[in-house]
Amino acid sequence: MPDSDDRPSPRSAASVSRSVQGNDPDGAGPPSAGRALVILPVLSTHPDDGNAAARQPDARLSEAIALAQAIRLEVPHAEVIRVARPDPATLFGRGTADRIGGMVEAFHADLVVIDHPLSPVQQRNLERRCMAKVIDRTGLILEIFGERAHTREGQLQVELAALTYQRSRLVRSWTHLERQRGGFGFLGGPGESQLELDRRLIAERISRLKSDLEEVRRTRKLHRSARQRGGTPLVALVGYTNAGKSTLFNRLSGAGVTAEDMLFATLDPTVRRIALSSGKTMALSDTVGFVSELPTQLVAAFRATLEEVQAADLILHVRDVSHPDTAAQKADVDSVLADLGIDAANDPRVVEVLNKTDQMPATARGALHMRLANQRMMEGEERAVAVSALTGEGLDDLLDLLDRRVSAERQVLELSVNLSDGRALAWLYEHGQVLDRRDEDGQAHVHVALAPADAARFESRFVGQDSR
Repeated sequence: MPDSDDRPSPRSAASVSRSVQGNDPDGAGPPSAGRALVILPVLSTHPDDGNAAARQPDARLSEAIALAQAIRLEVPHAEVIRVARPDPATLFGRGTADRIGGMVEAFHADLVVIDHPLSPVQQRNLERRCMAKVIDRTGLILEIFGERAHTREGQLQVELAALTYQRSRLVRSWTHLERQRGGFGFLGGPGESQLELDRRLIAERISRLKSDLEEVRRTRKLHRSARQRGGTPLVALVGYTNAGKSTLFNRLSGAGVTAEDMLFATLDPTVRRIALSSGKTMALSDTVGFVSELPTQLVAAFRATLEEVQAADLILHVRDVSHPDTAAQKADVDSVLADLGIDAANDPRVVEVLNKTDQMPATARGALHMRLANQRMMEGEERAVAVSALTGEGLDDLLDLLDRRVSAERQVLELSVNLSDGRALAWLYEHGQVLDRRDEDGQAHVHVALAPADAARFESRFVGQDSR
């Protein structure tokens, strides 16, 4: 029998219901991947909602729509449905599930995105009632990652996450759909390749992927060790997806990383060297963006990439300070950092970059700068800086902060180097900050600021060769 308490009228069932325009109404962009309904269930009482419950349903629905549009899905209709009692069979209950099926027919949709975790049984039952493919939030995010991963490392990590997710979902639930695209099969139906996979084969592939990713981890560790031996500090960018990390990365490094107003526009990590005004260089790493309820499979699979954050000398948490849910987004990022063993509130390495100030009203922007100034006066330490990566506003302040942090542990030494020893002088200019220099009697007498490790390296390389 239908659940009478879970079969409200369309008006009472949806606190937010909207029709959504297609991604490209002019038809000039890439072809659509299909038509999808986006449904956001809001559970009255759910112990695992966590920080998601702090967001307004309208904002959560907008993010779900943006996730669908990120892989070129047309969204003709999106809706919030409040669920009083989650049904183990369909999540919503029979009446609401049948109503969703009616919307599938009315809007000619071939996919239903449920912005909430679904069990394999719930997914299968909803597909049967809606007569359309159904994917949950995890499946949608994995589909996005599968499309955006271009490097071998990224592809290995996404495939591992996807197979871990698929392992419990090997059901022949919708066999009349044919696979018509790449990726991991969440949108195009099971497809022949998925149906042929069994748990044993998936387990073998997962084992092989983990072995390959161990090689990736070892390679990354060697690169980190080489940077440390060279005295190059690592600065990692983290933040909620679409907070402007890639735009900031391009501004600071001059790199050409893709930066679009789109969730998960970039996925593959990138590292670039940046020269600071003091003469010190640093390595800037752009990592994968975070999102609320980030699938645990992705966090586990991207361990090799996220270890860059754990090993960083500085961590720049890029926030979209103009977003209405900026506080909730910060909490989501802090939660992922906590999973990595990083206490964002107390770790001195974490600096907040409050981005997109150009999108704030003038009064709000002025109040933000005033608050940061007062914070610096009260605490004596700069833990946040306001910038606009798009316009360049505040970037000089950010670079100065980075320079101070990178140079904070430097010691000022007085050295005498033979003028004929060009290698030693060049090494000091490359690895330190020469504060003063006086040449006389064939010697260059310099005051230079060096990190302790660089001072030790200089002594081991050049002292004893008439360099000091």
